[in-house]
Amino acid sequence: MSDLTASSASEALPAQDLSEVRDWVTLLKPRVISLVVLTGVVGLIVAPGTLPPALAIAAVLCIALGAGAAGAINMWYDRDIDARMKRTARRPIPAGRIEPGAALAYGVSLATASVLIMGLATNWVAAGVLALSIAFYVVVYTMWLKRRTSQNIVIGGAAGAFPPVIGWAAVTGDVTLEPLILFAIIFFWTPPHFWALSLFAHADYERVGVPMLPVTHGARETRKQVLLYTLLLVPLTLAPTLLGFAGWVYAAAALLLGAEFLRHALAVWRDRQDPAGRSLSGDVPARKAFRYSLSYLGLLFIALAVDRMILG
Repeated sequence: MSDLTASSASEALPAQDLSEVRDWVTLLKPRVISLVVLTGVVGLIVAPGTLPPALAIAAVLCIALGAGAAGAINMWYDRDIDARMKRTARRPIPAGRIEPGAALAYGVSLATASVLIMGLATNWVAAGVLALSIAFYVVVYTMWLKRRTSQNIVIGGAAGAFPPVIGWAAVTGDVTLEPLILFAIIFFWTPPHFWALSLFAHADYERVGVPMLPVTHGARETRKQVLLYTLLLVPLTLAPTLLGFAGWVYAAAALLLGAEFLRHALAVWRDRQDPAGRSLSGDVPARKAFRYSLSYLGLLFIALAVDRMILG
């Protein structure tokens, strides 16, 4: 009997250890990291010049670690509102599986390591932009804007637009117009992406007093802003071709992907609403627009990388 008990305990331990590892990974917001890494890698690919493979891998890992560190510190700071939102209540800190102090130390350690390694492996310009992106997300967005203004995601969205600039700087050691165009594309993509999410998660934000646009200005205004920002974004995505650092492969992809994004934005704008501005269709168009926006940005940057590899 004791052998059976010992055997059961030994089988349970690895499962428990794996669950704990998953919690620490969850703190890094891995879904967000995937897009951050992709856009950072494209910045490396389209930059003039090359890095040795080992240094390129180190740069990508630093971008991922920096983004994950910012996510961990964000979860530490937002643990009070996360505990009251259905969408986030089961995150490791509000659920009590990770102590807040440990999460903060984890995030700060990863942030420091990512910046130092980036500087030593590539150059200090790239390390400086990486440090700026972490600080912008943690201090400007999370601690300052998120709970104070409905424009939180517009200004704070700049934090997620830095990765291609970091990738470019890792190769070249400077920041020129080209990576700033890529920065602008992500900057203008963020509001329609995040406001589509906030349309079907507005009850959570309202419950905890976070002034997201649907809470402060209503669903109708939010739907209009989703469409307006998409109308600004699609022509902007053609700038790499117009400025000569991308070719027809990218331009064709940008037009096709942009047309589909506009279709989703129009569906959000036309969604049936009651007099108070609430959706009568369960916010299905907003959910579809949010999901497509994730694919859109990834495919757009993949198209830019493919264009560079095909056309040079």
